[in-house]
Amino acid sequence: MCAFHIIDLGAMQILDSRGRPTLSVTLTLAGGATGWAGVPSGASTGAREAVELRDGDSGRYAGAGVTRAAARITGTIFHRLKGRPWYSLADVDQALIELDGTPDKSRLGGNATVGVSMAVARAVAAAHGQQLWEFLSPSTVRPRMPVPHFNMVSGGMLASNQLDFQEFMIAPIGAPSMAEAVRAGAEIYAVLRANLAAAGRPTGQGDDGGFAPDFTRPREVLSALTEAIDDAGYTAARDQVAIALDPAATRFRRPDGAYEVAGERLSSSELVEMYADLAADFPIWSIEDGMAEDDADGWRRLTERLGERLQLVGDDVFCTNPAVIEQGIAGNIANAALIKVNQAGTVTETLQAMDLCRKHGYARMVSHRSGETVDDFAAELAVATGCGQFKGGAPARGERVIKYNRLMHIAAQRPDLPYGPAER
Repeated sequence: MCAFHIIDLGAMQILDSRGRPTLSVTLTLAGGATGWAGVPSGASTGAREAVELRDGDSGRYAGAGVTRAAARITGTIFHRLKGRPWYSLADVDQALIELDGTPDKSRLGGNATVGVSMAVARAVAAAHGQQLWEFLSPSTVRPRMPVPHFNMVSGGMLASNQLDFQEFMIAPIGAPSMAEAVRAGAEIYAVLRANLAAAGRPTGQGDDGGFAPDFTRPREVLSALTEAIDDAGYTAARDQVAIALDPAATRFRRPDGAYEVAGERLSSSELVEMYADLAADFPIWSIEDGMAEDDADGWRRLTERLGERLQLVGDDVFCTNPAVIEQGIAGNIANAALIKVNQAGTVTETLQAMDLCRKHGYARMVSHRSGETVDDFAAELAVATGCGQFKGGAPARGERVIKYNRLMHIAAQRPDLPYGPAER
């Protein structure tokens, strides 16, 4: 790669989709190529993900402002990056890691480092006349169109209802194309809304755009979801329109180690059996964060019990951290990893995490965050890395839909790219 020079770097505080502050980062290279990034932010966060730098001023945005992080970008980071040649995104990201000097990006802020890293990637791609997904694609990987996982019903930290499980998603695995997969998601979403309204249930939305009805038990939601799939004219099956769960179990684990679901206290073993029963009765193909991030024994029990039948995705337990993922693989935890670029703190570390999973036969699912912007970086990353799975929220609301629309644009431009889950 030819050398590139960063001549301008800007950052400002904007709002994410929840009305909380986040960062907008702009970067210019010598020659005029530019890159932009809208930094995503999570509500359900793992203990080992890159730490956001927030202002802590209770008089402004309840302390959640990011003006300090913006100042780090335009000051400390820009001072380090300007005035010298760079030869790769990896070199820039390594400089950011060394400049921060902490294991969790807490000095500069993971929100600052990831925003700069994303903006550099876009600018360098533009300078080379490439689309972002083309630039990000590893040389040993064939890009592919991912199966979209649409959030249909929200609970947990994403909604104000009494559901303990955080997300109930549909995945049109059997769709013939990206356009048809998006159509299935939108049509099922519309039917679910109508069914909920007809039953007198609320149709307000959670953070990710999924509905937040007054259900309390997972089985109630799964029944409503399969009914909506059928009513929309699709087949609820693991090889057609499948269901994916994100219980986010850390949030309903109690201090004594028990789990509490719909008022019922469960041991780790009992929770595993609950998942087994649900998977036997409904077309569930994937469970994310089925156990708490600190319940290693529970994770191993879950993997041994269901790992041959289901995709078991680690999110909080892995945090897109290559070192943590490697430990999890050695400990027989899960068989897939959720990938969030802001958890890692740089694009390069994100790609390293995905490469590690690929080499060990772990599936990968690229994901948005609950606090999103109109940045479609995650969708481009999913195509680039050939992971075959993308989690982007409901097929509604601009910050979610822009990602699904981008996937359809890429598929239309490149009809030769395959659609569907990647082989492990």
